[in-house]
Amino acid sequence: METESYDYVVVGSGSAGCAAAGRLAELSGARVCVVEAGPPAKGRLFEIPTLFSQQLKSAFDWDYQTEPEPQLGGRRAHLPRGRAVGGTSSMNTMAYVRGNAWDYDNWRALGNEGWGYEDVLPFFKRSEDNERGADDFHGVGGPLTVSDARSVHPLLEAWVEAGVEFGYRRNPDFNGADQEGFGVFQTTQRDGRRCSSAVAFLEPAGDNLTVLHSTLALRIRWDGTRAAALEVDHDGEVREIGIDGELVISAGAYNSPHLLLQSGVGDPDELRAAGLTPAHPVPEVGKNLRDHAGCFLSFLSDAPPVLGPDTSAEEKRLLERGDGPMAWCEAGAFLKTSEEIEVPDIQMHAALGITRDEGLAAATDHGISWGPYVARTTSLGAVEVRHPHPYAKPRIRHSYLSDPEERRLLRRGLVMAMELADQNAVARHLGTDLKSSAAIGLAPRDTSEEALDEFIAANAFSFYHGMGTCAMGHVVDARLRVHGLDNVRVADTSVMPAMPTGNLNAPAIMIGERVADFVKNP
Repeated sequence: METESYDYVVVGSGSAGCAAAGRLAELSGARVCVVEAGPPAKGRLFEIPTLFSQQLKSAFDWDYQTEPEPQLGGRRAHLPRGRAVGGTSSMNTMAYVRGNAWDYDNWRALGNEGWGYEDVLPFFKRSEDNERGADDFHGVGGPLTVSDARSVHPLLEAWVEAGVEFGYRRNPDFNGADQEGFGVFQTTQRDGRRCSSAVAFLEPAGDNLTVLHSTLALRIRWDGTRAAALEVDHDGEVREIGIDGELVISAGAYNSPHLLLQSGVGDPDELRAAGLTPAHPVPEVGKNLRDHAGCFLSFLSDAPPVLGPDTSAEEKRLLERGDGPMAWCEAGAFLKTSEEIEVPDIQMHAALGITRDEGLAAATDHGISWGPYVARTTSLGAVEVRHPHPYAKPRIRHSYLSDPEERRLLRRGLVMAMELADQNAVARHLGTDLKSSAAIGLAPRDTSEEALDEFIAANAFSFYHGMGTCAMGHVVDARLRVHGLDNVRVADTSVMPAMPTGNLNAPAIMIGERVADFVKNP
């Protein structure tokens, strides 16, 4: 078996993995290797923002599914994950959202020293090259371009205005002093094109960095409590990559625990039951899985042009001017269901198009969709071994909305979303109202608990924010080292001990920055 070795091996070139690898490659003389199962993310499919949906259920998608979910009417939820260099940062909708300051102070309060807001803010700022300039909350000169939306459609502007009419404030910066309110998300775009974590951190890296794409990590070979090598499959050839220094697992909330489990790290009894030989007992690997599950309401509209046409003229406009209908953007909101709570507990997204079949159906109708999810989810699932063969996909049980309090909050969020449809600022642009949208299955039939639960069971889906399966305090310590192992860290959304109030791409990049800092400063 062919063997090569590196000082640092990073498994996964997603949001966190690219940041970790790029920063480690800054070490003089360091030999850094990134192992990525997918191909390079090159070409218009990855560069042009509005084409992200064409990656779903393609060769560039891990295309995971949950087990049947009881609260979703027994449906299996689709869980897209990027399977290309850049990971899911090469296929997401590019919203740059960090979460609430309260979230990180809560992480610290849970016993994770060094993860309070004042601790993580410098790492967010270090990554950023924000076109608005530097201030107390934002940085410039970093590798990750953060931009204002280039072309905000009047329907999205109207939706934000409806939120103001509804009684909330307009918020120009969800990552600033206060998160609450309605506004348009900043995006990880550069001149209107996607700025993935790979574009930001890998492309500028020098000769210290080796990217092994189309290379699947199979299992870790151990020398006692030390990771000695990583067994991989590169285009059908199985070989080992030696680890002279540290192994950083950044394969995401599903693949990071799965690699550990396949390597014998987990609950010994469960590993034996799955046909695997236990190597190191870390019982919580794969547990504590959380995600944002929510619903979109959809309304038809003839406000032209609603959908960005995929034409050579519009592509030329995007590439030359950095704007136009192919430069995707979304509006959003962070809202409180009660004035008695400290921070928002509902997040909403608003986007152009009609949402059907978990967003997988072709966008043939013109309109707008918006809807809520519970910001800090409490329902717990798990990632488990389906088969001892490392090529098999893991079993994923999210147990969405199994906590009755979470279901109550989502119902309240749906009612708030329905009330927005009655605000004149947006209602005058809509071709359907709540009743007519409900008649074609695009909105709840009324605000009764029965109708809301019926709509949730038929329409709720994952917003692709899996986290928690290698959580700090359970699987890794506050410096992201796996308990009981000498040279293995995990750095991605799986290490989050609690769900942040927002999307996960920006926090994942921050975690990648932090793990590199931990390695550089032992």
